[in-house]
Amino acid sequence: MNIEKKIFEEAGLSFEHCKAVTEDEVIRSCPDGEIFLVQYAHITEKVMENIPSLKLIVRYGVGVDTVDLEAAARHGIQVCNVPDYGMNEVADQAAAMLLALKRKLTVMNRYTREEKWDYTKAIPIHRFSEQTVGIVGLGRIGRCFASRVHAFGFRILGYDPVYKEIPGMDYIQMTDFGTLLEESDAISVHCPADGNRNLFAEAQFRRMKKEAVIINVSRGGIINERALDQALSEERIAGAGLDCLEKEPMEAGNPLLRHENLIVTPHMAWYSEEAAKELKRKVAEEAVRFVKGEAVRYPVNQAGRKK
Repeated sequence: MNIEKKIFEEAGLSFEHCKAVTEDEVIRSCPDGEIFLVQYAHITEKVMENIPSLKLIVRYGVGVDTVDLEAAARHGIQVCNVPDYGMNEVADQAAAMLLALKRKLTVMNRYTREEKWDYTKAIPIHRFSEQTVGIVGLGRIGRCFASRVHAFGFRILGYDPVYKEIPGMDYIQMTDFGTLLEESDAISVHCPADGNRNLFAEAQFRRMKKEAVIINVSRGGIINERALDQALSEERIAGAGLDCLEKEPMEAGNPLLRHENLIVTPHMAWYSEEAAKELKRKVAEEAVRFVKGEAVRYPVNQAGRKK
C-alpha cells in the first residue's frame, strides 16, 4: 500500500489498511470510514446502513459486482472503478492465448516432452493471414486486441451494438453476431458481463466452425462452461483459452481441466508490475479528487454528494 499511502499523505489524508471481506468484518473493522478502497470486500446495504459516514467507494479494477450499486444510490454514496488500467496486459494475454491455440503450442509442448518427436499431431495448422478473428466487444481492450491481431495478418470481424467507428481502425469489419460465429476461426470475448451472461451457450457453439477456438479474458459467466465442456468433448470446436470462470477460484475436479486443448489462467490477464502500480495510483488519485470536491474521473453511479 506504499503508493496509496504516499498519495494520501501528500494530500493530508489519514489512511488505514483493514483486512476485511465479509459484511460483518467490514463493519467491525471500519466503523467510521468515509472512503473505502476495496478489492474483494463486499459492500452491501447492510454495510452502508451500519457505516453512515461512508461517502465514497473506489473499486480496485473494472468490475463492481461486490458493491450494491442500488443501495449506494439510495444512501447517496459515490461508487467509482478504474476501467482503463492494464488494457495492454489484457489484450496481450488474449493475443498470447490466440497464438498458442492456433499454433497448438501447449499440446505440442506436452507431446514433445513425452519424447514424441512428430509434428503430425498438430495437423492441421493454417496460416494466420488465411484466418478470421472475431472480436465480441470493441471497448478499450477489444480495440487493443484488434491492433495486435491485425499486425499478424488476421482478417478481423467485430460485433458490438454500441461501437462507433474509430479512425485508423477501418481494418475491423463490423458484422452481426451470427455472422461472426459462423465465419470466425477464433473468437475473443471483450464485453461486460452485464446483459451478456451465457452469451456463448450450446446454440452458439453449434454455429461455430469446427476448427474455431474461443478466448475469454473478460468476465466469467459470459461463456456457459457446461456447454463449452460439451463442445470440446464432442470436438465441435478446436480449443479454448480462459482467464476467468463462472466460479473463482476454479474448483478441484472441474471437468474442463481434462481437455488438452484448453488453456486456463487464474484471472491474471490484468497483471504486470506496471499495471499493478497504475491501478493503485489511479484508485488513490480518485479518492483525493473526491475529497477536494473535484469531479471524479471514473463514476459508476450518479450519487449526489453526502454532506
